[in-house]
Amino acid sequence: MNPIIENLTGMDALSDQSVAMDLLIAAKSGVRNYAMAVTEAGTPEIKEMLTRHLEEAIELHEQVSGYMVEKEWYHAWNTNEQIHLNLTNMKTALDLPTL
Repeated sequence: MNPIIENLTGMDALSDQSVAMDLLIAAKSGVRNYAMAVTEAGTPEIKEMLTRHLEEAIELHEQVSGYMVEKEWYHAWNTNEQIHLNLTNMKTALDLPTL
């Protein structure tokens, strides 16, 4: 989308929020996948390597979720606030003019 239009419609922040949420979802998936892989590792060396990757994935998740909490884009401990934010974002998306 054109940066000027994004700024006028307020979509620039929503776009950043969407990218951050996609990254958070990917980080969660990475943590889950590495945790499972660690339990299936066939050798101590592979288990050690996967454990390092798991720790890095957890750190990425912590950084992204912390950033999103700071920006008030993610309310992990307040379900009602997160639902309200999600509904507001959906309304914004539905109210966008179609091209």
